[in-house]
Amino acid sequence: MTFNRPIFKKILLCACLATSLGTFAAEHTVNTKYGNVKVNDDVKRIVTLSEDALDSAIALGFKPLAAVATRGGDSVAEYIQERVEGISIVGTSRQNNLEAIAAQRPDLILASASLSKDQYSILSKIAPTIVPNSPGMVADAWITLAQVYADALNKTEEMNVILADIEKRASNLKDKIATKLPEAERSATLARWMPQGPVVMSSQIFSTDMLASVGFEINDAGVIKEGRPHSSPLSLENLSKVDSDWLFLATLNTEGKDALDAAKTSPSFSRLNVVKNDHVVTVNGQLWTSAAGPLAAHAILDNIQTVIDTKIK
Repeated sequence: MTFNRPIFKKILLCACLATSLGTFAAEHTVNTKYGNVKVNDDVKRIVTLSEDALDSAIALGFKPLAAVATRGGDSVAEYIQERVEGISIVGTSRQNNLEAIAAQRPDLILASASLSKDQYSILSKIAPTIVPNSPGMVADAWITLAQVYADALNKTEEMNVILADIEKRASNLKDKIATKLPEAERSATLARWMPQGPVVMSSQIFSTDMLASVGFEINDAGVIKEGRPHSSPLSLENLSKVDSDWLFLATLNTEGKDALDAAKTSPSFSRLNVVKNDHVVTVNGQLWTSAAGPLAAHAILDNIQTVIDTKIK
């Protein structure tokens, strides 16, 4: 976290004065990782410091003033860019820019569940800061986080409707897959191709949750350490570990795409059964391996619908 201390103190004073003007507005209390936080019922100036917080806020009809950049990029994820044209970038998933955050004069900060106590102590002086209790890497963790952000935005009922719609849509796609694809042909691996090689993504992250919700059986090849979102890079000689019935392949940037293109010319890649069966699905790495939230869920379900329409006979 970077900041110029004298300038930051001035910005912080302005932020505190702005916050004090809303002291007498109606409030509600949100339970968070660092205790109960009082939030105005009608917030206007929102800063989001995680990709799932941004997604949830937009899904609920808000346009945050600022957000952090997606992994492998210098702006928000591509799937959501059109909805937040002109949004300010105030950090990355690993580092927040305090000056930039305070300069937005927010009346609410929606932070990542991994935000440290030290960072929270500073950010909470700028505006009420919501840090969800992390459910850890478990199925549907993204839903728990979305509900906390909705509570902070005083939109719990609206989020429940949104989540129910996603569940219904996933159920409909699951029925289609069950009809068209035999159970023995539904194993799937999600891998992100890096310049160093492919990393296998965990069966307990957001996007593999979505794949499982429509009936795919997630195969993480047993190469991921407990509690980690992905494996170490695999060598081309070990590509057989991702030879499931279906392989969803993601890249984050140009370097990853170039490495994948090179790998596709190798015998190790072409001899995979999933390649021979034309069951390799190229997906956006920002969406599939970094994002989370209701809008991301619909975007991934869109991709799965395309697979059903074009690749499942």
